[in-house]
Amino acid sequence: MSEMESRFTEHRLTPQRRLVLQIFLENRDRHLSAEELYNLSREKEKEIGIATIYRTLELLEELGLLRKVNFGDGRSRYELIQMDLSEHHHHHLLCLSCNRIIEVEEDLLHQLEDTIEQKHHFSIVNHNLQFFGYCKSCQKNRQPND
Repeated sequence: MSEMESRFTEHRLTPQRRLVLQIFLENRDRHLSAEELYNLSREKEKEIGIATIYRTLELLEELGLLRKVNFGDGRSRYELIQMDLSEHHHHHLLCLSCNRIIEVEEDLLHQLEDTIEQKHHFSIVNHNLQFFGYCKSCQKNRQPND
C-alpha cells in the first residue's frame, strides 16, 4: 500500500482511511457503495461512522485512488483505480435481473477515439462505457417473452 500512502502528502493517513483502503484492496473485484463499505468496515472497526465513510470516499476520489461509478440504480459505487497511469478505463456489463456487475477489460474503442479526436479536434483522455442486459445465469432463468 506504500504507493497509495504516497498520495497522502497534504492529508493524514488516519486509521479509518487506512481501513477503507484496505477494504478496497481486499475487494478489488467489487464495486462498493458507501453503505456496503460501511458494513464491511464495521466488521473490523465497530466505532467507524457512516459520515467518516462518506468523507473518506470523497477524499480518496479527490486523491485519485478511487473512481466513482454510477450504474443507474440510484447508488454511487466506487472502485479502486489501478496505479498504472497508462491504464484506460475498463467497461462494465450490468445485469438487469440480478444487478451483477461484470468488468470487461477489452477496449476496442481506440479507432473510434482517434476518429472523434480528429473530426472534433478534441483530446480524449478516457471514456466510460456500460452495457445493460442479462448475465448467463439470469438468461437461463428468463422466460422467452420476458
